[in-house]
Amino acid sequence: MNLADCTTLRLGGPARRFVRAGTEAELIEAVRAADAGRDPVLILGGGSNLVVADAGFPGTVIQVATHGFSSDGEPGLVTVAAGEDWDAVVARAVAEGLAGLECLSGIPGRAGATPIQNVGAYGQEVAQTITRVRVLDRTTGDVREIPAAQCGFGYRTSRFKADDAGRFVVLSVTFRLAVQALSMPVRYAELANALGVRVGDQVDSTEVRAAVIELRRGKGMVIDPADPDTRSAGSFFLNPVLDEATMDVLEKAARARCGEDTLVPRFEAGPGQVKVPAAWLIERAGFGKGYRLADGARISSKHTLALVSTGSASTGSASTGSASTGSASTGALIALAAHIRDGVYDAFGVSLSPEPVLVGVTL
Repeated sequence: MNLADCTTLRLGGPARRFVRAGTEAELIEAVRAADAGRDPVLILGGGSNLVVADAGFPGTVIQVATHGFSSDGEPGLVTVAAGEDWDAVVARAVAEGLAGLECLSGIPGRAGATPIQNVGAYGQEVAQTITRVRVLDRTTGDVREIPAAQCGFGYRTSRFKADDAGRFVVLSVTFRLAVQALSMPVRYAELANALGVRVGDQVDSTEVRAAVIELRRGKGMVIDPADPDTRSAGSFFLNPVLDEATMDVLEKAARARCGEDTLVPRFEAGPGQVKVPAAWLIERAGFGKGYRLADGARISSKHTLALVSTGSASTGSASTGSASTGSASTGALIALAAHIRDGVYDAFGVSLSPEPVLVGVTL
């Protein structure tokens, strides 16, 4: 199996062994068998937050294709199998009058990946509604439930991605949602503007879902086979969270580079910390939409944070990179990402970190 066929980037080499697990029992059995044989394991969902090396994966790739969406007997409490399509989960929740996931519409991938990444968008993140995550613990072989308080949720991270990366295989996720037709309060200014309401207002969840999908589509963040700008892993870089000293350095660099009246956008991110939009830094470091290097990868023409793979690179200009042709490859994408990361650091002294999971490659 060529893993390019299983990722939204359409990049990645072959898997030495590929298993599709359609039931929870098959998933557990496949993981235990691979672990017993000391075979490297890659758990694959929708492939939407994944960058796989051109050489592929030298072990067993297990694709999670489990299904299930059930009420736990208490209004608003639902358990979703890890292999369920995430946007279908959001759509069903909205249709059933459950609020709390509507701002996460249009995000590709599977439900099991959401707690790992603490998926979030437009002022919502899954940590706000997850009550527990059911997992296979690969260190003991046991199936267990981890309550939300023990998941280590943070900005686009969790214990499943950080301290315990690789230890747990998510089997299902339980959410506590509000039983109401109205959305949760709209917290994101861009979304509030699109809806024609004030930040903090509530509207019908179906309206929020439609507005979010339209906003994401305009940024190339809704998968469309006919649109090359959707051939990405979503946002490639995390918004950096800075302390006050680093923020002071950034502001001085920004004024020197962009003018004395430059204001760096920021958002509160906890005591003594602020979050800065990575897209703002990238654009002002000289990397605009459409920027490319020579080997089949470029910045999306719709969204500065998305890096897309292309079948070939066309003639460039002084502002968009050198003129050349080439085929799409993970190597080209990583080279572009490194070029952007280094350029931002040189311009502002801020280090950008990748958001997708990198398999067989480093940045």
